[in-house]
Order: sequence, then C-alpha cells, then structure tokens
Amino acid sequence: MGMRFSILGSGSSGNCAVLRTEGARVLVDAGFSARKLRQLLHEAGEALETIDAIFLTHEHGDHSAGIDGLKKFPHIHVFANAATARAVQAKLDFKPSWRLFETGARFQFLDLEIESFHVPHDAQEPVGFTFSSGHEAGPSAPRRRIVWLTDLGHAPQHIHERIRDVDVVVVESNHCPRLLQADVKRPWPTKQRISGRHGHLSNENVRDLLEAVASPRWQHVVLTHLSRDCNSHEAVEIALAGLRARLSCRFYIVAPGGGTPLVEITDVTGV
Repeated sequence: MGMRFSILGSGSSGNCAVLRTEGARVLVDAGFSARKLRQLLHEAGEALETIDAIFLTHEHGDHSAGIDGLKKFPHIHVFANAATARAVQAKLDFKPSWRLFETGARFQFLDLEIESFHVPHDAQEPVGFTFSSGHEAGPSAPRRRIVWLTDLGHAPQHIHERIRDVDVVVVESNHCPRLLQADVKRPWPTKQRISGRHGHLSNENVRDLLEAVASPRWQHVVLTHLSRDCNSHEAVEIALAGLRARLSCRFYIVAPGGGTPLVEITDVTGV
C-alpha cells in the first residue's frame, strides 16, 4: 500500500485528514463532530472503527472538536502534547485515550515514525508533524515522508528544514492580504491577529517559504486552510503562478470546506 492520505475537510469550519499505511489508519486533527467525521470517513472508504489514532496539532475547535464524540471509541489513541491535551480535556466530560508527547520528540506508532515540532500560532503549544513510513532504503518499501503544517503566522528557519527532505508538503495558504483588509465581517483586531506573526500564513508567505526551499524531492504540495471570505482559488493561483511553473511537483489547492482525492506517494527520490 505504501503511504496514502486525503484531506477530509479544510478551513475555519473544520480540519481533518486521514493518513493510511500498511499498518496504520490515523487522523491528523479532528475538527468536526463525530457524526460529520463518520460521514467524511465513509466517503473516503474508512470508518471511525478502523481509525487507530488522532494526532492533534493544537486545541482550537476547528482542529479538535471531534474529540468530544470519541466516548464510544476508546480504542482510538489521541496524541497531543500536555498543553494541548489539558486545553481539550477541560471541555470534555470523559477522558480519551491520551498519548502525550513532548514537543520536539520523535516517536513510533505502529509502522509510523512521527516527529513533532513547534509552530508559531496563538494556541497553547501548537505543533507541526512529519510522518514517515517504510525503510530507509530498499525498492520493496522505500521510506515516505509527509510534513503537516497548518496554522502558523510565519515560518522560522527550522520550518524550512522540516519541509526540505519530504515527499509531500501540506501547508496552509490562509488568506490574501488584499481580501483580508477589504473584509467587512472581521473587526480590525481579528484582522491583525490573522496577519500577525502568530496568526496564519498568507498566499505570499507560503510562496516565499516554498521558493526558499524548492526541494526536488517534493511530489505533492497541498495548500490548505483557505479562508472562505479572505481568500480565493484565483488569488492562490496568482500568488503561486511563477513558483508552480518552476516546480515539477503536483499542487492541490483545497477549497474552503473541501478536501482532496486519495493521494498516494509512489516514486521516492533522494532517500
């Protein structure tokens, strides 16, 4: 099987993805109700009963709301750092099967190796993840790597290094600065938070990050967490047009509230 994933939903209304390997089925974030998660997983050919674990990037509801519906699924482990787990647990009337890690730790779960790292966002202790599966070398099971980067206001140098040696980059392209400033729904302090260094990446921020690294290993770049009001598919296309022309990898722009088809990592180079 190798490594496959699909974004089930993306945006301020909820974020969740399913990652599949030969030996694991995991969710990255769970920002929908259990009922909605069931529906999304069914459409993706999965079910909550088959999910082994959930990996939480941070406690905001559009990434963690689904934990509240896991009472009937005690087999699902929930991986989070202690600060995120405390913030989520405070809103629950039961205790999920928490599996705590320290930010910066590398650990194993089934046939996945997970690396966590800090990202700058206005949450308790937000993280990104790198998921790896397979062997370091060998044609039968080459090593595959995905980096998960959502909800960050800027990209320090350690983020550049995290996205360099991977096959897939999943990263937010949250807003177009022009559309954000023109938005009439959000008060000025909210706009400042979104565009601040602990808010969300703009289309231009993402372009600059990807241009700075431009790894030949990348197979897929998936742009997620687009704002429904303050971004558009066209704005992302315009901002990244020059970069897309220079890179040979495939780009996915995930519409607000939308997802992706099943994406499979196949040919791995540079391992």
